[in-house]
Amino acid sequence: MAITLPALPYEANALEPYISANTLGFHYGKHHQTYVTNLNNLIKESELADESLEKIIVAVVNKPEKVGIFNNAAQVWNHTFYWNCMKKGGGGAPSGAIASKITEDFGSFEAFADAFKNAGLTQFGSGWAWLVLEGGKLKITKTANADTPLAHGQKALLTVDVWEHAYYLDYQNKRADYLDIFLKSLVNWDFVNANLKG
Repeated sequence: MAITLPALPYEANALEPYISANTLGFHYGKHHQTYVTNLNNLIKESELADESLEKIIVAVVNKPEKVGIFNNAAQVWNHTFYWNCMKKGGGGAPSGAIASKITEDFGSFEAFADAFKNAGLTQFGSGWAWLVLEGGKLKITKTANADTPLAHGQKALLTVDVWEHAYYLDYQNKRADYLDIFLKSLVNWDFVNANLKG
């Protein structure tokens, strides 16, 4: 069962003007595809060849000799999750269960938004900012490079990609602007609510 590149949940231009079709063309069509290709080459004819992406990640985490497999598998998973975290007409304050939970665990949506943006802004170099569920509580984390909440027993609810290839063509070095737009205009809160419930 080869790992495949999942279809985007929207057209390549659906997130414009916030994320351009040009950025998605490179990010999804080149970067994400390369992780899929590399992973399939690395697991071919191995005991992992028929496993799910999640099982591959858990099987190789913290194994130095399998770091190439972990990096590519986690990046395939992280990117697929990230695409689903956005939608046309998204962003703003959430509704539903996640809204109540954010208020309960962070005090207010504004406090959550500030902490989430700060995590993305202070992730040095390449990586991700996450909203996760751990021990029944919401928590904001950041991971470097390919690291993922799956490797830490956390349930991912929302992520933003802060590798430069996620935003540089549209925002150049203004990561703060990209993070602000992500929360104001892109977040798919329906997806976050589904993750919280699931």
